[in-house]
Amino acid sequence: MSEARPFRWREPSILPGFGLAFGVLAAGLSVLILIPLAALVLKAASAGPADIVAIATAPRTIAALRLSFGAAFVAALVNAVFGLLIAWVLVRYRFPGRRFVDAAVDLPFALPTAVAGIALTALWAGNGWLGSLAASFGVKVAYTPLGVMIALIFVGLPFVVRSVQPVLADAQRDVEEASALLGATRWRTVFCVILPNVLPALLTGFTLAFARAIGEYGSVIFIAGNVPMVSEIAPLLIVIRLEQFDYAGAAVVGVLMLAASLVLLLLINALQAWSRRRLGYV
Repeated sequence: MSEARPFRWREPSILPGFGLAFGVLAAGLSVLILIPLAALVLKAASAGPADIVAIATAPRTIAALRLSFGAAFVAALVNAVFGLLIAWVLVRYRFPGRRFVDAAVDLPFALPTAVAGIALTALWAGNGWLGSLAASFGVKVAYTPLGVMIALIFVGLPFVVRSVQPVLADAQRDVEEASALLGATRWRTVFCVILPNVLPALLTGFTLAFARAIGEYGSVIFIAGNVPMVSEIAPLLIVIRLEQFDYAGAAVVGVLMLAASLVLLLLINALQAWSRRRLGYV
């Protein structure tokens, strides 16, 4: 039995400068993240326990948080599926216009969110190209939670594609060919050979898309319709309270979003770490 390694708060390294680098890291993390978040929590605490409970348990707040997190989670799942398919097509196939499609994937990154919201609203409104087609089947998209999910899918798709694409490009096809030669079906090769290799990257893309969708505002408010208790998202509720000069109330809603986001992201990161250990990655 091997002896247990002594605990060290940092591993020894032949490269100098750990103290300086760690100091810069701590200072930057504090200034850019920890101090603003602490100020948010302190501002929310100034509302008082009774007001905090009243705001947190208000039906409008609960409905907005449920829509924001529920739509973000569903949109991230959809992006995980279609982002993987798009990355697979871009990496494994050569076809006319492939470079154009590859560049178009990044458009949600460069497009202003307000422009994206206006475009999606014009497209999915009752008299829009796709909205009128959906209406013929009795489906209303604009000004509903479904419209919110479509907007979040639009802004989150590039995160999955760009996370998975390099892994697929570096994957060795010899393993897939060996699986086929050993008699595995195509579906078994996909689920037992390909997916395990891309799962950590896919979870990373899912996490990034989910995190982006939770706080998305500009592209959603146009297509959502912002109907309280129906299609009102939590970031809009924060803006409404700020316009009413209820800064403490806006901070309370912000802290609720922060706490829920932190818990969900920690769970997703734990799942990602487990998958890496399970599949032998470091």
